[in-house]
Amino acid sequence: MLNKLIGLFSNDMAIDLGTANTVVSIRGKGIIINEPSVVAVQHDRYGKDKILAVGQEAKQMIGKTPLNIQAVRPMKDGVIADFEMTERMIRYFIEKAHARKSFIRPRIIICIPFGITQVEKKAVKESALSAGAREVFLVEEPMAAAIGAGIPVSDPSGYVVVDIGGGTTEIGVTSLGGLVLCKSIKVAGDRFDKAIMDYVRQNYNLYIGERTAENIKIEIGTAIKLDKELKIKVKGRDNSGLLSTIELGSEGVRTAIKEPLKEIVSAVKSVLEDMPPDLASDIVDNGVILTGGGALIKGLDTYLADIIKLPVKVADEPLLAVAYGTSNVLNQAELLKLISNE
Repeated sequence: MLNKLIGLFSNDMAIDLGTANTVVSIRGKGIIINEPSVVAVQHDRYGKDKILAVGQEAKQMIGKTPLNIQAVRPMKDGVIADFEMTERMIRYFIEKAHARKSFIRPRIIICIPFGITQVEKKAVKESALSAGAREVFLVEEPMAAAIGAGIPVSDPSGYVVVDIGGGTTEIGVTSLGGLVLCKSIKVAGDRFDKAIMDYVRQNYNLYIGERTAENIKIEIGTAIKLDKELKIKVKGRDNSGLLSTIELGSEGVRTAIKEPLKEIVSAVKSVLEDMPPDLASDIVDNGVILTGGGALIKGLDTYLADIIKLPVKVADEPLLAVAYGTSNVLNQAELLKLISNE
């Protein structure tokens, strides 16, 4: 009874704590924060750290900071790589979302990758509790992505969701409010960026940074040969140390990301091969749904469908599917009870 009363006065929150972006929703208000998971830290001569910026402002500093300032990404491959910085980042987003309007600490639902260890789950929970949460629930990413993509997860029918995020790709088969099968691999958006950086260096002798590689992926990244090749001007530093500009085509990017895409397809195939026969017939009808930022790579649905011989479609708003799913769980007590990972 007391918990229900407290709930009336607290701004309960859902957090999609992603490797690339953190998205925060508040019950009844929807998504209010969508910023990069980056923290800019200044180190002073006495060994103390001062947070200069978090989110979008901090991301602008990547690759451009002086020696005493470091732009840190506290999440790596979908899990906490820097506990202290993650806690500070969560605290910043909680305070920004709450704007100090409520004296009651919020109840928070956090989305986590499938298959992370108990130690990693505890680290996520402790980060949120230390940052000001009253109570913390964990929901697995494939389930949140499925809910956000509009899949009726409580139905006795099987659906496959492939969520390609920044650090991990999660492949889940949902039925009756649970994950029947799931696989998580550390091949996703960051690997695409690295593959593009390596390709440009090896083929054009040009060194580019993470932000440039990410921009190339967004602008001209493709999984299939396009009818009309896209081009982009790329600036960087060549082997002699001079600044240089090249023109890169979408065919080059397709070649660059070919290997990471093969690894994702291989993971999808392995999940389909382990499918129980009764669910397999559902998947033939329902097909595969793509979510996450990686789903926005041009022609990825066609590329995957050609290989697995099943219908593949991209969710309406793939980039925010996990955030929408986590937010929906926040608003539905029964759904939270059904799928929260305790």
